[in-house]
Amino acid sequence: MDNEMTLTFLARSENESLARIAVTSFMAQLDPTVEELSECKTIVSEAVSNAIIHGYANNPNGMITVHATRFGAEISVAIKDEGCGIANIEQAREPLYTTKPELERSGMGFTIMESFADFLQIESTLGEGTIITFTKQISPLQAFVT
Repeated sequence: MDNEMTLTFLARSENESLARIAVTSFMAQLDPTVEELSECKTIVSEAVSNAIIHGYANNPNGMITVHATRFGAEISVAIKDEGCGIANIEQAREPLYTTKPELERSGMGFTIMESFADFLQIESTLGEGTIITFTKQISPLQAFVT
């Protein structure tokens, strides 16, 4: 491991941006492309939103932990909550599936995360919480030669 960080915060929607900024700042040392930064920000936003809305049912007193590591040019990020857990992970991964249709949720969170990550793993235990882990290989920007 070349570097590591851990951030823990309350499950409040205003902390979603904190998680995004922390992860992208951590990634900055690898000189990622704008697209790679955007994709990782989106994955973090989706995972944190899922923890807040689904894991904790908008209870702002729950805790979310973001743990990031860097191995060479690969970033690995785990977003963990200690909420209600996911009853059926395969069903939750299906496009357009949502447990909160009354909140106008699109049901595309896991689909979006999977499309942007090189690897995505979902671990969940009912009554104990969920951990979403993703990895992303970073391709450093090349300096312009004139």
